[in-house]
Amino acid sequence: MNEQQLIEGCRKGNRLAQKELYDTYSRKMMGVCLRYINDRETARDILQDGFVKIFTSIDSYTGSGSFEGWMRKIFVNCALEYLRKSDVMKEAVDLDNTAELYAPESSALSTMSANELMELIQALPTGFRTVFNLFAIEGFSHKEIGELMNITESTSRSQYTRAKQLLQRKITDLYQ
Repeated sequence: MNEQQLIEGCRKGNRLAQKELYDTYSRKMMGVCLRYINDRETARDILQDGFVKIFTSIDSYTGSGSFEGWMRKIFVNCALEYLRKSDVMKEAVDLDNTAELYAPESSALSTMSANELMELIQALPTGFRTVFNLFAIEGFSHKEIGELMNITESTSRSQYTRAKQLLQRKITDLYQ
């Protein structure tokens, strides 16, 4: 089935279409979940919740924009909902308390693989990782992140700054 047939099948509650949609996108969407949630079992739970939301709200997909992008947004929101419930931002740091950034040697970054970089991002503290993913990967503004996470815009900025700082230190430590 092509994407449009999958969407129509899911709208009609066709189990085969739902299974094929799941089989087609579950690996990619699990990657989205794992960018926000460090625990694989919790990420699997969020993956399942996301697909339930997709199947129950597929009628809200209007066809404008990519279907995968629409799905990705649902999974990001499911992960953020989990993080809000677990109050991950309670240890947020104000921008005034951040230290100066320093840049790793450019040769260190150029020798890293994408997987190595993703592992370093995954190892960030949850608040840092969440804001980093939302800003640097998903493209949300700090104002939008603040609204999504129930934090101030300046807290979002400081979390992003601290995340970059920590990544830079880890990269430097790895390649010295």
